[in-house]
Amino acid sequence: MTVRVLLADDEALVRTGLRMILEVETDLEVVGEAADGVDAVGMCRELRPDVALVDIRMPRLDGIQAARRICADPVLGTAVVMLTTFDADEHVVEALRAGATGFLLKSMPREQLVAAVRAAVSGDALLAPALVRRLLDDFVGRAGTELVAVPGLERLTAREGEVLRLVARGLSNAEIAAALVLGEGTVKTHVAHVLGKLGLRDRVQAVVAAYESGLVRPGQG
Repeated sequence: MTVRVLLADDEALVRTGLRMILEVETDLEVVGEAADGVDAVGMCRELRPDVALVDIRMPRLDGIQAARRICADPVLGTAVVMLTTFDADEHVVEALRAGATGFLLKSMPREQLVAAVRAAVSGDALLAPALVRRLLDDFVGRAGTELVAVPGLERLTAREGEVLRLVARGLSNAEIAAALVLGEGTVKTHVAHVLGKLGLRDRVQAVVAAYESGLVRPGQG
């Protein structure tokens, strides 16, 4: 299967470099380039790429707002991956809240970039939940955030809520299974139910939701 990729960055040299890296791979195809967030959203709707690499800081419409619009469109199914020069700041957290699958540093090696694009289209998160937790601990601890109602949270069973707390602590399915004395397959089913009831795309978004709702507090566990 050929993975169709859209590049969105206001720097032409960055887009050219990304294109050169990606198009060496026989299974990756760059289908378009956007120089700002407005064009990124429009081109996603027109071209229907599998993955959109979107710079966080762009003119007219920043990358976070663009990601929010792309991810909110149920017709697209485009995985949004944010590009940044910073490895940890509030913009990364906002991007994850907006629905981005993860983020990549522009300085990362080409092998990691290619692997990350493939991971995005396969539905894998591009940021380990444990790293998300550290980002959120730091950001929430410094800035503080108001708790928000997460739709569907009240529908979780006691066991599903327990699993969500452990996911938010960065534990893998195997680690959760060991902690709760359950089969790994059972844990996988619980995680799927949590994502389905909360309308979330992946475990990274589950971590963000757990923090936003107050289910998990900075520094816990």
